[in-house]
Amino acid sequence: MVRDDRMQVGRVWFADPALFPAAHHAPVAWEPGSRHTLEPTPLLPTLLLHVLDMDFAARRRSAAAIVVAVAAWVFMWFRRRSLEARSVTYGPMHPRDMERQANLRFIYESDDVHCVNLLRMKRAPFFQLCNLLRARELLSDSINASVEEQVAMFLHVVGHNQRFKVIGLTFRRSVETISRYFHQVLYAVGELRNDIIVPPTTNVHPRILNSHRWYPYFKDCIGAIDGTHVLARVPLKMQAAFRGRKHTTTQNVLAAVDFDLRFTFVLAGWEGSAHDALILADALERADGLTVPQGKFYLVDADYACRPGFLPPYQGTRYYLREFGSNRPRDQRELFNLRHSSLRVTVERAFGALKNRFRILDNKPFHKYKTQVKLVLACYILHNWILRHGADECVPSEDSWAPNMNDEHAIHDVVADHNTWAQQRDLMASQMWQHRGSSRV
Repeated sequence: MVRDDRMQVGRVWFADPALFPAAHHAPVAWEPGSRHTLEPTPLLPTLLLHVLDMDFAARRRSAAAIVVAVAAWVFMWFRRRSLEARSVTYGPMHPRDMERQANLRFIYESDDVHCVNLLRMKRAPFFQLCNLLRARELLSDSINASVEEQVAMFLHVVGHNQRFKVIGLTFRRSVETISRYFHQVLYAVGELRNDIIVPPTTNVHPRILNSHRWYPYFKDCIGAIDGTHVLARVPLKMQAAFRGRKHTTTQNVLAAVDFDLRFTFVLAGWEGSAHDALILADALERADGLTVPQGKFYLVDADYACRPGFLPPYQGTRYYLREFGSNRPRDQRELFNLRHSSLRVTVERAFGALKNRFRILDNKPFHKYKTQVKLVLACYILHNWILRHGADECVPSEDSWAPNMNDEHAIHDVVADHNTWAQQRDLMASQMWQHRGSSRV
């Protein structure tokens, strides 16, 4: 066994005192039992004892020299470590990365026509949407994908109803990566609902104010309400409840639209077999549901009853006519229905623009039902966002739009008409008929 001639003082080991006689026999000035007492034997290195024997000025110089030496050693140690550290080197870009970058550059640098075909919106709303999501900290650039690429992948899914595997071929990403970014963008867009889907203004809309056909009869109208069916994929045990007049599984979406084709209220998730009046009643009962300002009303179709805040056409009366020509209205009810339909066509055009832009709403989806409901709301939000920057070719013109002729054969609301509002509708129809000669289309 090797003999250890070292002795310990605290946590410091010193060699045999015989090797350092000066340190062994040096006097110690501290009293036993004080907090500076070194036990079991007060042994100090020769260097420290020499420092203690020096005068005050010499001690300061020696201490400074020790500090400088230690600092120089620490600096050289860190410098050597930094020089020895391996630098990060990047190899050549993988061909799939080069293809993805080329596809993204084509999207970002294309004109508005190609951008609408690819992303279903023009360049300005696309980049401003990305900047908004980044500023709100709803999305952030990662080391792998920018916010623009994340939003572009999401728009490809909702705009063209493409599966993640197909999107992966375009963006050269894995299915897991696309799915992860898809749900992140879906959540981020949903967080904008309170800022983009806002209640309508109570002022008279210029479209009504500047038309003798509608003013002053519809001066208190703030929009139109209707329901639309969106194809849904549900489990087999739930399909009976989701199969309505369309004979396919759908969800019934209730929406209110102003005369600028912007949605002011959306309620999604109801079964396709649910009646529109039932969904409207649910929307009115919700704490954050639909509200109608005092004295204002929405235009609705014949599925609804005439009640405060909601003005339908006359039931059992011809609806889609022409004010001038061979198929003219024959009495005041037909004239009212004609002008009612020509103004309410706004909501049908809005639904048409929505489904023209986002093909996922008009095709069988491949997501879970909860995700399908969120997707519907996200499409309505994006629709309003796009219209803030102007209409495009996805919005059908009023002249080319063909109204939905199925309203005349719809199942009507079982609730009876409200007497006061029914009388007000009769008064409006009577005034229209009396002043019909001064109208101009």
